[in-house]
Amino acid sequence: KMVDPTLAEMGKNLNEAMKMLEDNQRKVEEENEKKYARKDIPGPLQGSGQDMVSILQLVQNLMHGEEEEETSQAYRLQNVGEQGHMALLGHSLAAYISVLDRERLRKLTTRILSDTTLWLCRLFRYENGSAYYHEDDREGLLKICRLVIHTRYEDYTVEGFNVLHTKQPVIYISSAARTGLGQALCNQLGLPLSCMCRVPCNTMFGSQHQMDVALLDRVIKDDIESGKLPLLLVANAGTPGAGHTDKLGRLKELCEQYNMWLHVEGVNLATLALGYVSSSVLAATKCDSMTLTLGSWLGLPAVPAVTLYRHEDPSLSLAAGLTSSQPVEKLRALPLWLSLQYLGHDGIVERIKHASQLSQRLLENLKNLDFIKTSVEDELSSPVVVFKFFREYSNRDQTSHAAQASTIQHPIISNERHIYDTFNQWLGEQLAQLVPASGVDVVELEDEGTCVRFSPLMTSAVLGTEIQDVDQLVDCLKMKIPVLTSTLQMREEFEQEVRRTVGLLYIEDLSWPGLGVVRYNYHSDGKNDDKQEKELEKINTELLKKLNELESDLTFSLGPEFGGQKNCVYIGMVTEDVDVSELVETIAATGREIEENSRLLENMTEVVRKGIQEAQLQLQKANEERLLEEGLLRQIPVVGSVLNWFSPFQASPKGRTFNLTAGSLESTESTYVSKAQGTGTTPPPTPTASLAKQRLPGQKIFKRSLRSSDAFSETSSVSHCDDLEKMDQRPPALSPGQEQRPLETEKTEEQKEVAQATKTDTEDIQSDKSPNDCTKVEQQESQR
Repeated sequence: KMVDPTLAEMGKNLNEAMKMLEDNQRKVEEENEKKYARKDIPGPLQGSGQDMVSILQLVQNLMHGEEEEETSQAYRLQNVGEQGHMALLGHSLAAYISVLDRERLRKLTTRILSDTTLWLCRLFRYENGSAYYHEDDREGLLKICRLVIHTRYEDYTVEGFNVLHTKQPVIYISSAARTGLGQALCNQLGLPLSCMCRVPCNTMFGSQHQMDVALLDRVIKDDIESGKLPLLLVANAGTPGAGHTDKLGRLKELCEQYNMWLHVEGVNLATLALGYVSSSVLAATKCDSMTLTLGSWLGLPAVPAVTLYRHEDPSLSLAAGLTSSQPVEKLRALPLWLSLQYLGHDGIVERIKHASQLSQRLLENLKNLDFIKTSVEDELSSPVVVFKFFREYSNRDQTSHAAQASTIQHPIISNERHIYDTFNQWLGEQLAQLVPASGVDVVELEDEGTCVRFSPLMTSAVLGTEIQDVDQLVDCLKMKIPVLTSTLQMREEFEQEVRRTVGLLYIEDLSWPGLGVVRYNYHSDGKNDDKQEKELEKINTELLKKLNELESDLTFSLGPEFGGQKNCVYIGMVTEDVDVSELVETIAATGREIEENSRLLENMTEVVRKGIQEAQLQLQKANEERLLEEGLLRQIPVVGSVLNWFSPFQASPKGRTFNLTAGSLESTESTYVSKAQGTGTTPPPTPTASLAKQRLPGQKIFKRSLRSSDAFSETSSVSHCDDLEKMDQRPPALSPGQEQRPLETEKTEEQKEVAQATKTDTEDIQSDKSPNDCTKVEQQESQR
């Protein structure tokens, strides 16, 4: 059959547009890229217009133009395949179909809507249901609430809120529901927040993420006795956090008892399409309505969510907005209609089954790992896997830990949970960074705390997760567990070592995933707070720099960008072979070295300033003494020259030299006598933090040697043999005659050097007889 030319052209243009937008290799020059770098600044609308290629190029630049400015976190676009192209084509077709004449449009939209609804009801085992297609996944529940209000309040269409005032409606939601769901419903319905009742989850028996049915029963009875009207119950088939399913069978019986509407939502509803379905999820087929998010389950972009419901009165459904008389509104199902036909029944089931197999594969591997605690509803099959790092105590440790916790119960528990939350937050971020295709994320649960969640039904179709990605995730987890265990064990040892070390201050930061936080204390001598703060920052910054220059496997940093302590050194994760005492000792010694060097520089500056002042005073005094020795006549210009010619004045040059080591002024007489500047006293050794220990070849700093004492004795014997070999390799001893010849040669050379030096000194003394030359020397030395 001939295809409509317009439809063929539309499909061709869509393929070309998607090919251009998905091409990550830019073919334009950098000048053209920078043209659209500032997307927040709108430009003028061109009067002549632009062609489609230029507009699509602009869209591509806006989509990928700032990739180089992205952070280190992985930036992944959704994997849009052929089924995604069909969904995107549906939006273009909807715009084209909307221009048809009214009769053709009505027939076409009715067919699309009826086909899609029939397929979904059969696929998810929901018999005799109607469907409402919506963009926001909360909009379906909102329309269901309006439908129930219209049903339970017969005069609501006429009298409005006056009917609600006489008998206040109550909507019940679980405490494990989505954050902000109840408030959003009340805002859209115009109801006060008192109409929303949050039902707690189980505390004693059953899953702690399931709604407490017995407590719900008592709450409903209390509301009826108070004159309220129980309206609707929102249950979960897969809570947003842990993925647990409420006891839908008992909840349905409770709703029938009190004439309430039961609405179910959650990711576990996707398993209704499989051949085997758990009984807890299968009970959702008996509920009054359910919301399906097929876009994330099947990896379909821009497809609407679907709310399936059962109701006998079409007029009330129309009043609630679940159905529409406008044919254009029915075209929302067109992208889903195209995508479902492209995938087929087997393709849809295969995608959901693949996601379930991924979660099952991870769950089986996690059972064999130590220090990993899972929180799943069903150990055999769970679409959502939630796990966390948790170190179990042995019997002896558990007894001591319980005794310690009994004395200070609340601080111990709160600090321990805070530390585990921090470590699991770090673990989740590391796994997401190392295996981005896995789609793991971090979730905060009320009872378990911070956990890592793997929900392939929501991510696998989008990210293209495969079995090897799950295996890689497990391998990365095996690598991180020893690091977490070692760091957790050494945190207390590190704290004790720091508190025992003079000059170091331990900073307790429970939100830091690492060994700990330390600060070097600067010993101030009467300095103000601002100057002391600057010195503290300078020393700790230099300390961090020197620690990072060491060849070690540890990471030292300034801490998190926000919320961290100032002027501290944050130490990251460590392994089991780290020597904590050596680490703390090195940090303290390096800090002392930096402080002493800083003090030495300050003292040297002060000593030099005082030495210059003292030198000026002594030189001034020496000039006055020289004037008194020469006499007044020698100062007269003409007379002084004649007098110096008849009677030369012999004056020894007097200069001063400043000894930086001793911090004192010294005379230069010894310099003029020996014709060389003396070295003076030997300077003190520079303080150093090199606490070098005997290390094995290839052993890095801060690493303990794992060899036994036998190995140590073998090493000692080997080193002793090496010393003997070095002694054997020394040159042989010379005979007395051979030793005497070099000594005689050295004596002869020394006599020649002494004679030459004496001759040079005699010449210098004869050349220095002129008084003017002596004055010049004094002036040069005073300038020095």
